Amino acid sequence: MLNALWTPLFFGLGWRGAALAEIVVLWIALVVTIALFWVRSRVAAVLLLPYLVWTTFAACLNFAVWQLNTAAV
Repeated sequence: MLNALWTPLFFGLGWRGAALAEIVVLWIALVVTIALFWVRSRVAAVLLLPYLVWTTFAACLNFAVWQLNTAAV
């Protein structure tokens, strides 16, 4: 749900700040999921690490776009 919400916020509505807040919540949920999976299945936790890296990268890009557009307003 969180992953699907980011695209319309960022691209559809152009709400860069809301999209950033949403991706931060997604990132936190992903870290918690990885931590909980680590206890049950380390393989499952490790398999989520590329998704965490990608989400971190997307959040950094989202932050940069938000900052660049905030300065212009």
